[in-house]
Amino acid sequence: MDQDSVDHHVARWAAFWKDEPAFAPEVEGALVRMNYIQREARRADAAAFAEARELTFEDYKTLHVLMIQPWPIEATPAQLAEASKVTRAAMTSRLDRLVAAELVTRENDETDRRRVLIRPTAAGRAMWSKYIFEGMARDQRLLRALSHEELIQLNGLLRKVLLDLEG
Repeated sequence: MDQDSVDHHVARWAAFWKDEPAFAPEVEGALVRMNYIQREARRADAAAFAEARELTFEDYKTLHVLMIQPWPIEATPAQLAEASKVTRAAMTSRLDRLVAAELVTRENDETDRRRVLIRPTAAGRAMWSKYIFEGMARDQRLLRALSHEELIQLNGLLRKVLLDLEG
C-alpha cells in the first residue's frame, strides 16, 4: 500500500512513543488526515476568492448565510451577524459592500420601522449560485480518489463519530 505524508508523521511518533500505550496511531492518522483535507478545502476556497474581483470570501459567506438561513429569504443584520459568528460592526461593513454591489437590499420592516431587513436581489441569488456550484466542484475534486460507494462508507463512519460526540 502506498504511504502518504501522514504515514511518515505517525511512524515518527510511533517510534517516539513506542512504549506508551496511550498513543493510538490510527487515531492520530485519522485526525491529521481530516485536518489536512479541511485545510486544503479552505486553501482552495481562499485561492478562488483571491482571484474573484466581484466578491470577497467574507461577503460570499454573508450572502450564503442569508440564502440558507431559516427565515423566509430575509434576515436582520443581527441575525446574520450571529449566524456568521461576526460582530454587528463587521456585518454592517459586509452589508454596506453587498448593498453597494446591488446583491442585497436593506430596508426598514413595514410592520416595525426600527427593524431593518436584508434580502437578496436577483443578482445576489445569481452570484451565490455561481460561487456555490464552483465550491461544490472544488469539494468534489478533493475527494475524487473515492468511489461513490466509498464516500457513502466514509459518511457512515464519520456520522457514527459525530453521533457519539453529539450524544
